[in-house]
Amino acid sequence: MDIAPKLRDLARNLWWTWQPDTIALFRDLDPALWRRVNHNPVAFLARLSPETIVQRAVDLALEARISFAFHRLHEYLHSRQTWGDSFAGPLKASPVAYFSAEFGLHESLPIYSGGLGVLAGDHLKGASDLGIPIVGVGLFYAQGYFNQRLDADGWQEESFSETPVDLLPLDRVKDAEGKPVRMHLETPSGDIWVGLRQARVGRATLLLLDSDVEENSEEDRKLTGRLYKADPNIRIRQELILGVGGIRALALLGIRPGVVHLNEGHSAFALLEMTRAEMVTDEVDFSEAFRRVKAKTVFTSHTPVEAGHDRFDGDRIEEALGSLRESLGLSREEMMALGRVDPSDDEETFCMTVLGLKAARMANGVSALHGRATRRMWGALWPDRDEFDVPIGHITNGVHIATWLSPPMHRLYNRYLGRGWEENKSSPEVWHGIDAIDDGELWEAHQVNKARLVSYVQRKVAEQHAHHGGGPEGGDPPGQRLDPSVLTIGFARRFTAYKRADLILGDEARLERLVADSERPIQILFAGKAHPKDEPGKRLVQRIVEMSLDPRFQGRILFLEDYDINVARHLVQGVDLWLNTPRRPLEASGTSGMKAVCNGVLHFSMLDGWWVEAFDGRNGFAIGDGGEHRKPEVQDRRDTESLHAVLADQVIPLFYDRDAEGIPRAWVGTMKEAIKSLVWRFSADRMLKQYAREFYLPIVGGII
Repeated sequence: MDIAPKLRDLARNLWWTWQPDTIALFRDLDPALWRRVNHNPVAFLARLSPETIVQRAVDLALEARISFAFHRLHEYLHSRQTWGDSFAGPLKASPVAYFSAEFGLHESLPIYSGGLGVLAGDHLKGASDLGIPIVGVGLFYAQGYFNQRLDADGWQEESFSETPVDLLPLDRVKDAEGKPVRMHLETPSGDIWVGLRQARVGRATLLLLDSDVEENSEEDRKLTGRLYKADPNIRIRQELILGVGGIRALALLGIRPGVVHLNEGHSAFALLEMTRAEMVTDEVDFSEAFRRVKAKTVFTSHTPVEAGHDRFDGDRIEEALGSLRESLGLSREEMMALGRVDPSDDEETFCMTVLGLKAARMANGVSALHGRATRRMWGALWPDRDEFDVPIGHITNGVHIATWLSPPMHRLYNRYLGRGWEENKSSPEVWHGIDAIDDGELWEAHQVNKARLVSYVQRKVAEQHAHHGGGPEGGDPPGQRLDPSVLTIGFARRFTAYKRADLILGDEARLERLVADSERPIQILFAGKAHPKDEPGKRLVQRIVEMSLDPRFQGRILFLEDYDINVARHLVQGVDLWLNTPRRPLEASGTSGMKAVCNGVLHFSMLDGWWVEAFDGRNGFAIGDGGEHRKPEVQDRRDTESLHAVLADQVIPLFYDRDAEGIPRAWVGTMKEAIKSLVWRFSADRMLKQYAREFYLPIVGGII
């Protein structure tokens, strides 16, 4: 096989997204083009003729590297020496079907909005690496989430762009005659037709349902166009397609899952379709069929915030699911009861999370504290049980290390952790080798990452500056004044009130002294999107933008527009300190901090989510003592005071205390402690093994 076909083969499997050497192959062929196509190798190769590809590969001496990457991919795909081969054999015949409304696999495939989707993407990648048989089920959003731009007043504006489907690493699912597969979903107002696309994610498969097919009306063709539409009439039909359509798609392809894992409540209608199929296939009644479905269902909740749980009134449920309800032999009241905490309360709406919890054999939160909060939130579903006996456990999230690890840190780990560390990354013993790393070598690797971040931010801020016409007073973009020698703090996540992006701004006088300190200054990089309907979230964005333009903070506080996986990657790899300030206990997990830690970036957070389990006093910094005052305004004042005290008394002195070689020895020691004590515990490897051992395998084996 010659060079161009090998590259096309590499581009069609998203395995490349966690292979820095393979990414470098594409980039080295034409760095400028690689940036223009948003790091999408399919679009990249489409812009180059086979002759050009061959010529550039020869000129740059890339042939051997291309062949090596190609053979590595195929060795990976055909290996029979995985953890799953040894420990998860029963899942080969009955794989896990993993449903999620979004999957964050890479910036070039914009079918995600934030942490939930990126977690789902890391779940698929982790399962692929371990050889755990898994099929992801989601929706294909032609316009994705939204592009974020800020107007002259710092107010968030949203726009949407059509994704060039033919230039994505997706294949249409076709039947035996080579025709695109079509399914139809019955509703009282007419059928919705759905097509299928498929992505290869290493050894895993991702099925994406798409309503943009010619059999549909113009209105229905747009149903899957955008992620998280606020209109409940569209939202419920999206969730009908995801849940009911997802189960039918698996059946159509001959996939009989042994476990159905629902990542949040968006896909909970899958449980009703599974029940209908059991009733038809084995001629059992609803009660027995529902019991069988429950026996193989896992439900994971991700949010302790009420607004994060979809609810629909009875008319919308009937309009979307009336036909399915009749197939199940249920009355309208019986259908609504399935989604109510109190089945007899006619005023209560239908909650997708309630349905998921009622129909799940195993349910969990995504950290120990979130598990407790979830039991408290939904304990009324089990009125005869004490809060501590509510059947909702926890499996703390983890991140896919290979996706988020920078090349300099990867090379360092290869050198000091020994052969096979990547296959055993969830073993604490593997990480003992961190102690042997020379302080100067670790600091240098971090400085390389930081320099790359500074360069990226300067380029991105210059683009923002140009978009806004050079700013209100002209001059250089503020990003040009970013200083790589200054303590750099990163904050990036969804902008909503409880995440308190502005907590560090709560004492402007102290903040001004910190950024203006001539010997030990700080600088802060913010990024994140507010939901289009979240006005308070948009005001948070605006406040930070206004602060960034204030002469007291200009050049020391920067807001990066259009947060996505690429922005996140640069930030978690290159800042010195990762800041997280949720109002406890509303942070379910907080995986961004895990991504930062694997790169040696220290974590500075409320004792919420994963950080309660992780912080030991030597591996990072904590805000507050874990207290939860009943008045939010009091808690905010306390947390602001603690944040500034720890920053001034602990963080800044530790960072700027340098030896004769310019190395902050104590800071580097804390970096080592963080890597050694945390990376193995909060990896996708550990998370997937825990799901497999505690949920998947016992379910398939009939143990629980």
